[in-house]
Amino acid sequence: MWEALDDFYWTYQSLIHGIGVNGILALSVYVVLAVGQLSLGQAAFMGVGAYTGALLSVKFGAPFALSMAAAAAVPALLALVVGGPTLRLTGVYLAIATIGLGEITRIVFLNWDYAGGALGLSGIPERGGVGAIYGTLAVLLAGLTLVARSRVGRAMEAMREDEAAAGVMGVNLPRYRLTALVASSAMAGVAGCLSAHVSSFIGPNEYGFEAAVTILSYALLGGIGSPLAPVLGATILTLLPEVLRPLADFRLMVNGLIIVLAVLFMPRGILPWRIARTG
Repeated sequence: MWEALDDFYWTYQSLIHGIGVNGILALSVYVVLAVGQLSLGQAAFMGVGAYTGALLSVKFGAPFALSMAAAAAVPALLALVVGGPTLRLTGVYLAIATIGLGEITRIVFLNWDYAGGALGLSGIPERGGVGAIYGTLAVLLAGLTLVARSRVGRAMEAMREDEAAAGVMGVNLPRYRLTALVASSAMAGVAGCLSAHVSSFIGPNEYGFEAAVTILSYALLGGIGSPLAPVLGATILTLLPEVLRPLADFRLMVNGLIIVLAVLFMPRGILPWRIARTG
């Protein structure tokens, strides 16, 4: 039995790692959507975290725990710096601004010779693995579920449903927006660091506009009624290409069709229910 499980893991380890990492990314986009903000900067923050953690490991031989901490702190600091001016924008304008941030970071990575430039950074030591990925996912999922059930969760829901009314009720809108962006960026950075240390290679084009849209699609498919919903969306969208592999060249088309149908007929996601709140 154990031998069969071991064979299964080594056959599908990339897929297993991908589900966990994408689950963390889904939670990162959930946090900003939960306060009514449309951000497409998660891929950029993931890239910053990935390069930060990878460079510390490759160039300085830093312990994995330190690389993880830095991978969360540096994107969070970047979000804190850019959050002030960008969070004055809302809706599609904020989305456009964060797309610009993503392209800027991608171009920086592309031309940063110390980090491998266009060729990417290889030789990243394999650390963390399944335990670190799914342990992090479980902690974040439990923490965000507790937040969603608290007064903070009610304030976030009020902002999402009607920001003006939430402000009148006394919710500190700028503080909640900035806190959500900083927390989201830290989660994305951790996901990037974990991904880098299980793949042993990162490249600048992994963190562009396409990745940002993919991360957003996790929440669109799963919904944002609870933290579990976007994680479920990420799991489905990560598994779909593998499940549809027998369709060969048509699998991406079918994958896209499934997403479109889900958005059209389940606009609140496949898990639209909100969790009970206390406090």
